[in-house]
Amino acid sequence: MSFKQPRSVLVVIYDQHHRVLVMQRLDDANFWQSVTGSMEPDEQPFDTALREVLEETGIDVATLGYQLVDCAITNQYDIRPAWRHRYAPGVTTNTEYVFCLQVKSGQTIALSEHSDYLWLPWREAAQKVWSQTNREAIKRLAKAWGEDL
Repeated sequence: MSFKQPRSVLVVIYDQHHRVLVMQRLDDANFWQSVTGSMEPDEQPFDTALREVLEETGIDVATLGYQLVDCAITNQYDIRPAWRHRYAPGVTTNTEYVFCLQVKSGQTIALSEHSDYLWLPWREAAQKVWSQTNREAIKRLAKAWGEDL
């Protein structure tokens, strides 16, 4: 069995109206999130982010002329107990690299790993996402837009 790497990316996708894309996980209807995904061996965070955006949304960043931005934020968090079997024995924490991506309003989304998606104002998106690191990434982005938190 091949274990997942305890390193991942989080990509907050938003449009020019500051609506944030959130997606509902297939395996947990109460779990909404931004694009996330584990790094492959020998893969760099930026490359993982590009791959995961394409896999989870169908957005080809380079082809569409978008710019993926490294937020220069790294988070550490405990892996959910229900998911620890995916990692090598004894691995309980994950390192997450944060990115953001602005797309055009009305950008087509092609889901492959999620059951539904919503474009929400940043406050609603921050409330809807399950993980604290996802919530904080959305709030940091809103602060960069000059929004009052």
